[in-house]
Amino acid sequence: MAASSSSVSLLISCSFCLLSFLALSSALQTAASRRDGRSRISSLISQQLFDSFFLHKDDPACPANNFYTYASFLQASTSFPKFGNTGSQVRRRREVAAFLAQVSHETTGGWPTAPDGPFAWGLCFKEEVSPQSDYCDSTNKQWPCYPGRSYKGRGPIQLSNFNYGQAGKALGFDGLRNPEIVSNNSLVSFKTALWFWMTEQKPKPSCHKVMVGRYVRTRDDLAANRTVGFGMVTNIINGGLECGLPNDGRVNDRIGYFQRYANLFGVDTGPNLDCQYQKPFN
Repeated sequence: MAASSSSVSLLISCSFCLLSFLALSSALQTAASRRDGRSRISSLISQQLFDSFFLHKDDPACPANNFYTYASFLQASTSFPKFGNTGSQVRRRREVAAFLAQVSHETTGGWPTAPDGPFAWGLCFKEEVSPQSDYCDSTNKQWPCYPGRSYKGRGPIQLSNFNYGQAGKALGFDGLRNPEIVSNNSLVSFKTALWFWMTEQKPKPSCHKVMVGRYVRTRDDLAANRTVGFGMVTNIINGGLECGLPNDGRVNDRIGYFQRYANLFGVDTGPNLDCQYQKPFN
């Protein structure tokens, strides 16, 4: 028997209701996930603890004063649900401490005799001072430079070069045409740093995977004496300039921040803090 027009209409209506319900359910789950992400990171690092890490980031002497906010950090972290949410509580805290230590070195305003010590001055700068070039790689056809733009270091991780294009594609902004957004928008700025932290760029692993103990060294790593720990993260970030050197001051500065933050978190730093015996990644 053929279905009546009223039955067909009812069937279509019910199907539409089901699709609407599924869409609403998905949206609610996404919203809940974002709220949970915010709660997850804030349960590891409160506003008070965040402020104790960065005692001077909002001093008038810091060019980035009032730019790197706790709220932006929390919101940015919701875009990367595995950040600070992998492994034991110790590993989670250690990863956040390592991330904040690395970005603190990249943006430091400290000096040896600074008030509260040199490792209380992270997140003081939001862009590179006196860059030596515009960091345009004219040979890179995949991520071509836009005329008149500078790809100098910006943001917590001091994003530079073609990373602007990659980060922009991943995060939804035009990094090649508008690299300045990284030092003009606090949320975008933190997102670029977390993107760099969480993203594998072969032959380099992600900093995240290293710090949570999920990275298995390759044959090349073994030959290059690249040991898993904070030192390998430094190698990922700037190994070409800092690793394979004895007692490098920049490496020691990164370690100093990490040791202070790990102590404030109440966790140990883990082994292999430096990269002085490691060969840089190619």
